[in-house]
Amino acid sequence: MDVKTYKKDFDGWNIQKKITDSAENKNTFHEREVWFIKVGENVGFEQNGKGKEFLRPVIVYKKFSKNVFLGIPLTKAIKEGKFYSSFDFQGKKSNAILSQIRLFDSKRLKYKIGKMSVGDYSRVKEKLIELIQ
Repeated sequence: MDVKTYKKDFDGWNIQKKITDSAENKNTFHEREVWFIKVGENVGFEQNGKGKEFLRPVIVYKKFSKNVFLGIPLTKAIKEGKFYSSFDFQGKKSNAILSQIRLFDSKRLKYKIGKMSVGDYSRVKEKLIELIQ
């Protein structure tokens, strides 16, 4: 059986992480927005970013301050079950990976790609509350 292995680029991420940490925070963000952010190269089954800046789309779920928010990573992969919430975003299916919700610093924000509809955001919120109860 041929097993594909993926070598994680922790050294590359460490370089990007230092650049990101030293950057001045200039982005303004709001709840329901979807941003490509520098998620990074992470451990085990945690979601990773892609490309040289380790980017991944993330929903700004809850804004705590101008610098910190709770975010939910997205995937294009079709997933079902209690850990995912599907919605249409800019004409394509997207899935919020509810089990991967985490705190992010706004220095990780790269660029905004849009804003979720109120209805889709409410459904994501309902599924997240179901998951954590």
